[in-house]
Amino acid sequence: MLTARFTAPAVPKTLVHRPELLRRLTAGVRGPLTLINGPAGSGKTVLTAHWAAAGGRAPRAPLWLTVEPDDAPGVFWAYVLEALHRGGVELPAAVGRPTRAEGVTQSFLVRLAAGLAESAQPVVLVLDQFDTAQPPAMTEGLDFVLRHAAGGLRIVLTSRTDSLLPLHRYRAAGEIAEIRHADLRFTHADAEALLGEHRLDISQAGIRLLMRRTEGWAAGVRLCALAMQRSPDPEAFVRQFAADRTTIADYLLREVLDAQPPDTQDLLLRVSVTDRVHPDLADALTGRDDAARTLAGLARDNAFLEQVDASAWYRLHPLFAEVLRAHLRQRHPGLEQQLHGRAARWLAGTGRLTEAVVQGAAAGDWPFAAGQLVDDLAIGRLFTGLEAEQLNRAFAPLPAEAPGAAPALVGAATRLVVQDLPGYEDAARRADSRLSPGSGAAARFSRAFLGVLAGRTTGDPAATERAAADAERVLGELPPPRVAAHPELRALLLAALGAVRLGAGRPDAAESALTAAVEACGGPGTDPGTQYPLCDALGSLALAELMRGRLRQAAEHARASLAVAEQAALPPERRSGAGHLVLAGVAVEHDDLPAARSHLDLATAIAAAGPRPDAVAAVLAAVVGARIAAYEGDGEAALAVLTRLRPAATATAASADTATAAPVSAWAVDELAVAESAAHLARGDAAAALRVLDASPCGRPEHLLARARALLAAGRTGPAARELAGLPADEGLAAPARLAACLLRARLAAAEGDTEEARRRQAEAADLARPEGLRLPPFAESGPRVRRALREAPRPSARRARPADGPPPVMAPPVMAPPVVESLSARETEVLRQAARMLSTEEIAAELYVSANTVKTHLKSIYRKLGVTRRSDAVHRAQDLGLL
Repeated sequence: MLTARFTAPAVPKTLVHRPELLRRLTAGVRGPLTLINGPAGSGKTVLTAHWAAAGGRAPRAPLWLTVEPDDAPGVFWAYVLEALHRGGVELPAAVGRPTRAEGVTQSFLVRLAAGLAESAQPVVLVLDQFDTAQPPAMTEGLDFVLRHAAGGLRIVLTSRTDSLLPLHRYRAAGEIAEIRHADLRFTHADAEALLGEHRLDISQAGIRLLMRRTEGWAAGVRLCALAMQRSPDPEAFVRQFAADRTTIADYLLREVLDAQPPDTQDLLLRVSVTDRVHPDLADALTGRDDAARTLAGLARDNAFLEQVDASAWYRLHPLFAEVLRAHLRQRHPGLEQQLHGRAARWLAGTGRLTEAVVQGAAAGDWPFAAGQLVDDLAIGRLFTGLEAEQLNRAFAPLPAEAPGAAPALVGAATRLVVQDLPGYEDAARRADSRLSPGSGAAARFSRAFLGVLAGRTTGDPAATERAAADAERVLGELPPPRVAAHPELRALLLAALGAVRLGAGRPDAAESALTAAVEACGGPGTDPGTQYPLCDALGSLALAELMRGRLRQAAEHARASLAVAEQAALPPERRSGAGHLVLAGVAVEHDDLPAARSHLDLATAIAAAGPRPDAVAAVLAAVVGARIAAYEGDGEAALAVLTRLRPAATATAASADTATAAPVSAWAVDELAVAESAAHLARGDAAAALRVLDASPCGRPEHLLARARALLAAGRTGPAARELAGLPADEGLAAPARLAACLLRARLAAAEGDTEEARRRQAEAADLARPEGLRLPPFAESGPRVRRALREAPRPSARRARPADGPPPVMAPPVMAPPVVESLSARETEVLRQAARMLSTEEIAAELYVSANTVKTHLKSIYRKLGVTRRSDAVHRAQDLGLL
């Protein structure tokens, strides 16, 4: 008898306390059977030893027996009796002892079960390492004794595999507690505690990376912790460690791979080249036909291979796969690339495009890998969708000299994804040299498609429009089902086309393309591949509406864009700051500078982490930032915001300090000039404001208004009036421009002594401001002194006449509530109508046949939606909005 087999292993000093699992163990031994099942190194024995060391929280301390794989039945039962004896369990002498190593008699099992049934207290016996290597006769005997001991025996089994015990019977009777591999995996908190025990200070991001690589495998986390202790830079070790060059490799090779028969080892080595494996794919890789049985057995035995979601597919633990691939290269040099090629063709034959492409790229078969992507019209998946990162990573090693048009097209796409314009142009030229009018429609479409997407960076609207027309024409040559299978293509095309039109200062034309892009996406929550273009198109739509002065529509599109990004959990590098940028612009028009600053900061942070912003977004970000500073009275800060962009816009090329890479349109040049003139006015320098505007003359209404404002500030009323006279009719002006023009005309009328005209213009301005919630920011551009006057002046009223002594020099801004955040329900509208009749809460309740509490609930909801706090304000707000 080996004494060591009766002693539980010592609990490690660096122990991770797992109270929930200990509690489940304690609860489990109230029944006859507890099974702790998991692969090598999953912490089965450590957990059980920790529980046993604490006495198992039972009247009698658990007994321990380590089972050896080669134990014969008679030897096993002899050890069981010895364990009971050493634990102080008194059995009748009639039980006897085994006399043959090969087995025991049924009468012995009957006597043992009867003796345990007579025990005063239940016996808890831990059978450690009780795997399927045990003979069936032994497990059958254990089952017999356990079922007939009348509760006198409780068994705790730790095993890498499911025992040959009839577990289904115990489950059906509710007489088994199970702790499985999923339960044994370390959580983030467990890993953090273990690293703390090793006195390792690892960042949260480092711990998440460690958990992702080890998938919570306890031994893997422990071995990494030990290696980190010896590393000069533990944080870097987590990012860089190669499993095949650590003690992890030794552990997995010895404990898992070497324990398998030669044919199974060969299968494991070959299937390690794929992320997941189907039995038929495994047969294609091995040239045999036994994979189904072998893979099922490995999964059942917890050999670091598990079934994927109860499907026919399996996956290896990533660390085990890494070790196997390194071992494959050592044992069979050159075979790995061949296996990737076989896997690529099998996967392509079963319609698994992404996996086939990745395997083809790993095999270095670039014409096949790129051809699959181009021929299937899947080149858009490099830009959007769940597989975008994986596909771009697969094509990262693509050599420029790879033959064929498809590799050149894919190379151009991957360069465009990272906005490497020179790299894109080189690859595009190679593709053009390899394409001909006789090339396949898919390849010709891919070239036109890339031309449209490149337009956002190259800033060539004419070339972009030509490419879009080519793409649309070639799409008509392709089978409709193939086109319909890739909705992301049309969505990406239209979103890019709309953005280019927007950058050219054509918001109306941009709106039609962007609206079509949103429709092509099919709405939120449809195809994952359309989530990014949907977010992008909505953001660009919001920018277009902001440029046109439609603030409510702009805010709605901006919020929708941000909502799509959140719901789709788009990573930072795939998000657009357009949503927050537009909300910042809207907040400026509503004179809510804290909100404007907050949204602008968010837009800037997203732009820093995400893709290079379009020229429109970069220009508007500078303009909004400058306007905020100007309205706060800091003209110098406003100019500083613009100087990073203004020289580049004047030269129609991006500077090194800006995020834009495309030439800047005439619209952008003038938009920056108008913003700079406003900044000079905030500094009280009307002459400088005029010089900036005169340096780049333009017929845009915004330019004429800015010039009129500067002339008026310089005291030149006559030229200011002539500028205003050159404006188009009101129908051709955006709401903010109409409002600014109206206010300037009011000031001119007042300066000329025409009190009645000034009063009429002021009342008109109030009516113009109300629908969009404008708070008259044009006058704030005249500087902090005027801004204070605006705030302190009395509010005009459309219901009573002005005092006879004439209007003030400027009109005070109407106190406008923020836009309605949510539509009123039919019942809430009815409650509001009754409130407008001056009825009390009780009278409204009687009128609508509801309780007073229900009316109060509706009123609270109405206040929240209208942004008010009192009933009278809610009525007035609803009247202003045309809701009553």
